[in-house]
Amino acid sequence: MNVWWLVVLSVAVVLISILVFRLHAFLTLLLAGLLVAALTGTDSLRSHAERQVERGKMSAPAAESLVESSPANRLASEFGETVGKIGILIALASIIGGCLLESGAAATIVDAMLRVSGERRAPEALAASSFVLGIPVFFDTVFYLMVPLARSLRRRVGKDYVLFLLAILAGGSIAHSLVPPTPGPLQVAEIIGVEIGTMLIAGLVIGGCTSVLSLAAARFINRLVDVPLRADEFGEGGDEDHAEPGSRDDSHRLPASAIAGADTGDRADTGDRADTGDGNGADVRRPPIAAALLPIAIPVVLISAASVVRYLIDAGSLAPGAAAGWMLRLGDKNIAIGIGCGFAFALVRYCPVDKRRTLVTRSLASAGNIILITAAGGAFGAMLRQAGIAEAVSELTRDVPGLLLLPVAFAVTAAIRTLQGSATVAMITAAGVLQGFVEALPFHPVYLAMAIGAGSKPVSWMTDSAFWVITKMSGMTEAEGLRVISPMSTAMGLAALLVTMLFAALYPAV
Repeated sequence: MNVWWLVVLSVAVVLISILVFRLHAFLTLLLAGLLVAALTGTDSLRSHAERQVERGKMSAPAAESLVESSPANRLASEFGETVGKIGILIALASIIGGCLLESGAAATIVDAMLRVSGERRAPEALAASSFVLGIPVFFDTVFYLMVPLARSLRRRVGKDYVLFLLAILAGGSIAHSLVPPTPGPLQVAEIIGVEIGTMLIAGLVIGGCTSVLSLAAARFINRLVDVPLRADEFGEGGDEDHAEPGSRDDSHRLPASAIAGADTGDRADTGDRADTGDGNGADVRRPPIAAALLPIAIPVVLISAASVVRYLIDAGSLAPGAAAGWMLRLGDKNIAIGIGCGFAFALVRYCPVDKRRTLVTRSLASAGNIILITAAGGAFGAMLRQAGIAEAVSELTRDVPGLLLLPVAFAVTAAIRTLQGSATVAMITAAGVLQGFVEALPFHPVYLAMAIGAGSKPVSWMTDSAFWVITKMSGMTEAEGLRVISPMSTAMGLAALLVTMLFAALYPAV
């Protein structure tokens, strides 16, 4: 079967399975991959194997074995290979996220940023906090953590509720799509062939710039739409309660000094105390800000440093030696995240006693679902690759100016995202289809990965689970969500695409 018919058929299977039959993303991607594998002809498979041998990525016996393998075996083999590349990373990142949340370290980070920024710069603090937390923690969880702070700020200042909510999106949602080790960017980097350190640095830089532009869009939307503070799904009151500041808000509310930015002399690094919210007035210690940041900062620094060392060695500016070798070993993605996980375990003593023993088990249970989806998506992309999609896309885009390939990648990803809802599924599916773009790029392929990440933002609406999380937790109606969340997701995507194209034009070689 022609490879383009395979693409159309497989994408249709993904969309119909999710939208019509409500099939789980893991089963959907696995089914699409098996369909592509079964319909790939022997000639296409043999051509792919021969190209792999020519590039030195596969031995001749392995190539022959690939051609003779059944579709199910080829799918299972690629599934296992993907798990081997990303499984440990996602599992350890999930443990780090669990430790940050349950120990109060995440709240410490937000508290410290709000204390520095003060009330006037609270949106910037919310965006920065959610961006930092969005690196190891999935966005839905980040929003669960941050939305009570937005409600608390709205009560205190009496306005700008929409701005506070969108500031959280401007940070956490962008990090979710651009910065590994979150599953989407991690798998896109793997499919396209971008080194993880390069992806991390590009995601941090482009994501940071995008967050600034997105915050400007949030301020504009805030002027056009006003959302009152209503009781949320957990019964927390809204404007109609006329509550005095500080009279409610339970365990999630920050101290008044943190929100007001007053010079009280409180220091986060001395070990903050937070109300447990159990009504008995008991206090629990929060970790200091340095301990809270280390599990995130250490992996980022190690992976980024190793990427720089590798670049200098390849460029001939640095001679390989013992020091460089150790830096490369410590900067290995699994080792670096493992070290970060070790620092995260130091936070366990701040967790509630009754939750400590099950923390890792619960974190891994959450990670297992993500690993299965990501690995199934990787196997699906590999089946498309074996069918010859890379060469077909490369041939199709040969005469397209290089910079225009980024809007094309953005549009393809955005279409899949809007139709089926999941940003991660959209990124993985689009990367599998667009992997042939790499051959035609006049700049580093990391920019293609960033454009795909940008395309996973628009349009958040009824098909997106995050849309419902945001509306229900914030007290918005569906109509208000369409007027607030959908335009914001589109603005974030376009901002990320604009920044990506600008960097691709100015620094094409990275």
